[in-house]
Amino acid sequence: MRLIYLFIKKNMMPIAIGIVYLWFGALKFFPDISPAEDLAKTTIYELTFGLIPSETTILLLAFWEITIGILLILNVYKSMIYWAAIIHITLTFTPWLFFPSEVFQNNYFQLTLLGQYIAKNIVILAALVVLLKEEKIKTKEASVISQRDIF
Repeated sequence: MRLIYLFIKKNMMPIAIGIVYLWFGALKFFPDISPAEDLAKTTIYELTFGLIPSETTILLLAFWEITIGILLILNVYKSMIYWAAIIHITLTFTPWLFFPSEVFQNNYFQLTLLGQYIAKNIVILAALVVLLKEEKIKTKEASVISQRDIF
């Protein structure tokens, strides 16, 4: 039991973020289930200049999110997956630029429900940056330790 506690304590943030990614990604595999599906499709349409059909892009997005979620939960390929998640979560803010009327109500301080859905990603982005920083520190420390072992 103590081993499980230590694992969860050490990995709580990546597991929690991974669950969110897994859940939101899974919703996108089923048409009209995700509350962000239409916004995701129109945003990706703008980002890709309409070169990829929306039905394809939503499935690719779902696959990307599910992959990030699983790898975060399993705690593997940490540095790579943190970067993939940071890139993804940063792109979730593009509707603020492309479709402000979908995100804001009467002024830039009054978010719509969709705007709030996007704004919560600030917390996830901050957590991912902290995780990436911690991973870099661990990698650097491990490198220094292994160099000492050589000499």
